[in-house]
Amino acid sequence: MKLAGREAARYFAQPDPKKLGVLIYGGDSMRVALKRQEVIAALIGPAGEEEMRLTRIAGADLRKDPAMLLDAVKAISFFPGARVAFVEDATEQASAQAILQALEDWAEGDAQIVVTAGALKPTSKIRKAFENHPNAFAVGLYDDPPTREEIETDLARAGLTNLDNAVMQDLTTLARDLPPGDFRQTLEKLTLYKRGDDSPVSPEDVAACAPVSTEAALDDMLNIVAEGRTAELDPMLKKMQAQGANPVSLCIGATRHFRTLYSVAANSGGRVFIPGNYKQKERMTRQAQAWGAAKLETALTILLDVDLALRSAGQTAPAMALVERMFIRLAMLSRR
Repeated sequence: MKLAGREAARYFAQPDPKKLGVLIYGGDSMRVALKRQEVIAALIGPAGEEEMRLTRIAGADLRKDPAMLLDAVKAISFFPGARVAFVEDATEQASAQAILQALEDWAEGDAQIVVTAGALKPTSKIRKAFENHPNAFAVGLYDDPPTREEIETDLARAGLTNLDNAVMQDLTTLARDLPPGDFRQTLEKLTLYKRGDDSPVSPEDVAACAPVSTEAALDDMLNIVAEGRTAELDPMLKKMQAQGANPVSLCIGATRHFRTLYSVAANSGGRVFIPGNYKQKERMTRQAQAWGAAKLETALTILLDVDLALRSAGQTAPAMALVERMFIRLAMLSRR
């Protein structure tokens, strides 16, 4: 039986222990692994692996020993509770015969079968076997980000239920922008951040836990410099240093930004390509108008001098100190 959308999300959160099992497949191995972890944890609980109620089998090993899976399915555990026979990275060539045999011989009371695989074609024997079996499920995971319901379910499981609409909008946006593993870590950080705090989750809480893009941080830094907000320079520089920002990369990024500003200021009647979304384009246009072409020429001279100093073999001053002094000079120049 095929599951998708909300049905799949509900199954992963609360799988039926009386069913045969599930096939989880998809091109994104991280997304598949996260759902596999979720369903196995829901079936056997946190102590299941310690109590040897989970048997792990590499899909490639079934080529040498096809009976390995059926033996794991029929084995009796010393501990009470549900059991799982997990086949990882199953393939048609190595695993199909053993999996199909295990599905045919499965009986109530046997271990549940959880199989993960990469992208499977509709003609795949493994996929067709799970989809057509009345007591098993097949779930295809594609590049779609987690739905709002899936995010709410994950947070509710961790005890976070006091969420307003703005918070959920922020989280669904992050789910679209981040890789599955990074988004999962963000949710985990959020639940730890709010542990023992009964106040509603706020957009500020989400922002504090979300990973910061180095590129986005550089854009913020350059906007601070170009707009002369000197009071914000020091904390922003410290933040970027903590993220491992490279002085030469900062100088290159600043040069690119100010060259764009100069192109806009020097070609006020023409059309100039400005990278970024429309808000950033409007912002850079205002910056160029405020600076003017003459001051921007001076700014580019400062940037060129610092770039040469950073690349010089005889340079002895700390590179980050040179960049910090450059940003301060530029910010002060913008206010003249």
